[in-house]
Amino acid sequence: MPQLPLSPGSTLGILGGGQLGRMLSQAASRLGFDVVILDPQPDCPAARVSRAQITAPYDDPDALQALGRLCDVVTFEFENVPASSVETLAEAGALVAPGPTALAVAQDRVDEKTYLNAVGAVTADFAAVTTLDDLTKAIDKLGLPAVLKTRREGYDGKGQVWIRDAADAEAAFDAIGRRPAVLEAAAVFQRELSVIAARGRDGVVAVYPLGENIHANGVLKTTLAPAAVDAKTQERAVEIASAVLDGLDYVGVMGIELFDMGDGVLLVNEVAPRVHNTGHWTQDGCVCDQFEQHIRAIVGWPLGPTDAHARIEMTNLLGDEVEEWRALAAEPNARLHLYGKHEARAGRKMAHVNRIL
Repeated sequence: MPQLPLSPGSTLGILGGGQLGRMLSQAASRLGFDVVILDPQPDCPAARVSRAQITAPYDDPDALQALGRLCDVVTFEFENVPASSVETLAEAGALVAPGPTALAVAQDRVDEKTYLNAVGAVTADFAAVTTLDDLTKAIDKLGLPAVLKTRREGYDGKGQVWIRDAADAEAAFDAIGRRPAVLEAAAVFQRELSVIAARGRDGVVAVYPLGENIHANGVLKTTLAPAAVDAKTQERAVEIASAVLDGLDYVGVMGIELFDMGDGVLLVNEVAPRVHNTGHWTQDGCVCDQFEQHIRAIVGWPLGPTDAHARIEMTNLLGDEVEEWRALAAEPNARLHLYGKHEARAGRKMAHVNRIL
C-alpha cells in the first residue's frame, strides 16, 4: 500500500473515460498527479487529457492487474462499473476509493433504499418487484401513481416508467423487460434539490450548499446553486449526507438527490457514489470544486472549502445544442465546459455552461 497522503507525481487510475473522468483527470493534473484511464472505448474523452489509457472492458482481469500495478490509488467515474472489478483491485492490494461496498449498494435500487432508510435518510415508500404478481401487490400497497424502475442500471430516465392505472401494470413491466425492479410511491414534492458532499480518509465530511434542479425528459437540464433554502433545510441536508457517508466509511465525493417536501423535510431520491452532474456548478462557484475535492479525498489530502463565492446557473448542453458554443463563448458571464466527445447524438451530454449570476 502506498503511504498517505500521496505526494504530487503519484499516479491515479480512473475506471471510466467519459466527461466525469475527463474533469477528474484535469483536476488531478492541476494538483500534480498523473492519471491512467481504463475504458473500453479507444480515444475516450478522459484519455485525451491523461497520461495513458488502458483500452479494455472494465472486468478484464489483465487490464485491472495492469491498472493496479501502475497506479497508487484507483477511483471510478460512474456507478455502472462492475463492483467485482473494484473488489478485484482491492483484493490485489490496490488502494481503491470509494470502496466496493458503496458501489454495490448504489448499483441496486432496493439495496440502496434499504440502506438509506437504515441510516435515517428517509426515502419514498417502495417495494421490490420480481414478478407481475409482485407488481400487482406492490400497487395495492403503495397506491398509484407510482414509478417502476429496474433494480440495476438505468440513468437519465432510462429503465423506468410511470404507472397511473392498475390496468397498465403489465405493459409497464414489459416496458422494462420484466427485469427485477422496484416500485416507488409518488412523492409530492415542491422541488428537487441535490447536495454534493465529500468525506476524507480522516472521516471529515465537507458539504456544499444545496442546488435546485430542473429536468426535461428525465435528463437534468439546469442546476441553480446555491439554492434559495432556509437554514433548516440546509442543516437537514448536511445531516443526511453525513449519515450516508459515515455509514459506508466512504472516501470521495457523493451526489445525493433530494425531494424537498417543505418545512425542512427532505426525502432521498437516490445517491451516486461519484462526482455528479448537479455539482458542476462548483467549478465556477467555489474555490475548490467537486472534482478537486474528490481527488483530495482519495489521495488523503485535507478537504478543500465548500463555501460558494458566486451564484451559478449550470445548464447541460445536449446533442447538437453544443453547436451553440460560439455564442456561449461570447457571453461575458458564462464559462463553457466542453467534453471532447466526437459525436453529438440526440440527448447526449456534450458540454455544460456555468453562468455567473
